[in-house]
Amino acid sequence: MDARRLYGLWLLPVAALTNSTFAADYLSVNEAQKILLPSADRFEVKSIELTEEQIDKIKELSGVRQRTKNPKIWQAFSKNEVLGWFFVDEVIGKHEFITFAAAISPDRKVLGIEVMSYRETHGGEVRKPEWRKQFNGKTLDNPFKLDVDVSNISGATLSCRNLLDGVKRLLVLHKVLNENGG
Repeated sequence: MDARRLYGLWLLPVAALTNSTFAADYLSVNEAQKILLPSADRFEVKSIELTEEQIDKIKELSGVRQRTKNPKIWQAFSKNEVLGWFFVDEVIGKHEFITFAAAISPDRKVLGIEVMSYRETHGGEVRKPEWRKQFNGKTLDNPFKLDVDVSNISGATLSCRNLLDGVKRLLVLHKVLNENGG
């Protein structure tokens, strides 16, 4: 083996480490729950298996495909009062998944979102509180259009758009589940 090939083999572990340094986990489920629903005293897991009809309806109403039949959902309580629903979901940024949490009130308003894991090399600005606050109070009556009710971030357009679509899909999921007694 010549010296140039040998030198190239030494770079492989460095390249692997370099690619992995962009992925970051920022919040656990418990941490995101405490941030988005701070007055909750308990969270109950909602074990839900969506029917094909529900999945089709979510796509029809949101314009986005529901990728899993078993969404990760918790119902938040303070004493015995329902404070809202807490969702953990994923959307594609440009190439990698963005894991995020959203809280939705019983009257179907977004209480807030948190980016729990971000794996892209660019576009991490979607984690900034001032950008995420634009989702607070959104309902399905909002247009959910980039640069109409939520601003775009230059260099993070796909992350912005896909998070916007993901939050709208969760609002539709919440609506569909409540129509069926969920």
